[in-house]
Amino acid sequence: MSNPFDRPDGTYLVLVNAEAQYSLWPESNPVPDGWSVAHGPAGRADCLAFVEFTWTDMRPASLARAMAADSGASR
Repeated sequence: MSNPFDRPDGTYLVLVNAEAQYSLWPESNPVPDGWSVAHGPAGRADCLAFVEFTWTDMRPASLARAMAADSGASR
């Protein structure tokens, strides 16, 4: 049995959570609580391209907001 997360010919979803973090997810697996579909279903390469194009700031959203607030307060 192959790992559904590693199948190059599989169909995937791109999930996103409240912290604006992304995950490649096999379409056949239920979407976990706290995550929603941002893209797909699509092939693995298309989903990876979506993540690479979309997820440009790797910081959790709450950290990015806190850092932005701190930099505004120090001016």
